[in-house]
Amino acid sequence: MDQTRRYTAAAVQATPVFLDREATTDKALQLIEDVAAAGARLIAFPEAFIAGYPYWLWGRDLDDEPGFEQKAFAALWREAIDVPGPETERLGEAARKTGSCVVIGVNERESAFGRGTLFNTLLTFGPDGRLIGRRRKLVPTYRERTVWGQGDGSTMAVHETPLGRIGAMICWENFMPLARYHQYAQGEQIHVAATADDSPAWQSLMTAIAAEGRVYVVSVCPYFSTAQFPGHSMLRGFGADDVIHHGRSLIISPSGATLAGPLENQEGVVTAEIDLDRIIEEKHSLDVTGHYARLDIFSLAVNEGSALPYR
Repeated sequence: MDQTRRYTAAAVQATPVFLDREATTDKALQLIEDVAAAGARLIAFPEAFIAGYPYWLWGRDLDDEPGFEQKAFAALWREAIDVPGPETERLGEAARKTGSCVVIGVNERESAFGRGTLFNTLLTFGPDGRLIGRRRKLVPTYRERTVWGQGDGSTMAVHETPLGRIGAMICWENFMPLARYHQYAQGEQIHVAATADDSPAWQSLMTAIAAEGRVYVVSVCPYFSTAQFPGHSMLRGFGADDVIHHGRSLIISPSGATLAGPLENQEGVVTAEIDLDRIIEEKHSLDVTGHYARLDIFSLAVNEGSALPYR
């Protein structure tokens, strides 16, 4: 596959239309068009962008309304998407029309099978519009386990595209050393980290991943304030003007140097140039799955099978 050696990548630090699948999808489609028109070829959106993160998990005084979390989960399930489905068709068409590779976080359901489990999923569309990747978060973090099921080894592939070998990981699974190594071992060149974490520790982790894997890191987090959704019933437990996500999206080079961002306390787009040749230059000194590996001492076994409720 012929590769474009240099191009612009964009981290889209946008706010979803909370718990509104159709409006959030419309917003994503417009952003893809606008960001591509400005010159970007790789366009990345935050974790669970369609149609929002389950913020009620971290709100205050939730025990005073019996059944609240069940109602909130049901609301999120109703506004989740099936993969494939109408929303993936529209997103794929937007990628095709703009000639862009699009990575976007969604809440995924399996309504056709009558299942109630949701998954925190990252979708990757190639510039030809095909859905080439569906990654389900391996381990939902802490209270997230009451909302999302676990992903399995069948969704961890790195994908060959005209823009290079693109891998994607979701929030704190980026802290999993073996999962990261599995990405590097597949020849990952661009590492998309879609997240809901805007902490200083997260920024440090992104720098470490770039320097460790000698990869470009596109870290994208939403900006989200309760003031954007006044009186929303599923945001109770927060103050009227709380900023839940400050954003702080950024793009980092294979040397660990920050190329763009972090962008803070606003919606916006962070862009930087990707130069695939730079990756080889940096791997001259460190290649953790090549000349800097000790394969005679260490090995990694990966179960790439699907975890299904039937055989």
